[in-house]
Amino acid sequence: MMTEDISKQDDARIRILIADDHPLLREALKNILERQPDFRVVGEASDGEEAINLAARLLPEVAILDINMPKVNGIEATRQIKTSHPDVAILVLTIYDDIPHILAIIEAGAAGYLTKKVFGDEVVNAVRNILAGDTVLVPAISRKLINHVLRHKTKSQAVFTHHDISKRELEVLTLAAMGKSNQDIAQVLSITSRTVKAYLTDIFSKLNVSSRTEAVVTALKSGIIDLDDIGSSDG
Repeated sequence: MMTEDISKQDDARIRILIADDHPLLREALKNILERQPDFRVVGEASDGEEAINLAARLLPEVAILDINMPKVNGIEATRQIKTSHPDVAILVLTIYDDIPHILAIIEAGAAGYLTKKVFGDEVVNAVRNILAGDTVLVPAISRKLINHVLRHKTKSQAVFTHHDISKRELEVLTLAAMGKSNQDIAQVLSITSRTVKAYLTDIFSKLNVSSRTEAVVTALKSGIIDLDDIGSSDG
């Protein structure tokens, strides 16, 4: 386990926790992240239980977790961290790219999902994107997830009515499903990024979810949005 002194109140760097059972990977990831002048790795965990405890103690802005860890796996660790500390953004970095793992980690509340085939600058960009409120999925995983959900959806107009999604919220949700960033959505709809975040917050509340990806999955499953709405998203 590694933790840094967190008493420096004047340190405005982004606080990051890394959890993986492979020490060499943790070291490599730390080196990549700390090349950024505004990033600071404040803790390292070798298992999911330690990750949960360090997240509670250090309150990082971002926690980067593996799925396959001893004691508590990354899915359960994500669920517990998000339940106790919803402001901690979770980025999953794992070898798995199958639908069951993708769905499980998204439903647990992760904001991003990258495979370990993607490294270096992609991880740095992913951290910045999830802090900006954007979803992070590599295109291949995004396509796989959307195609799976569309094959298994159960369209229901009652769901739409029950959740009371407004027309503008539907526009935001549809653009999010197309993979648009908050800034892109703001530009398309001629509103501010702050307004986009406010709409997304309301959508999360109405759909009882905690991330853009989970909102998109829920909307696709229930038929709030469909393939015609997002037509070009997997092309």
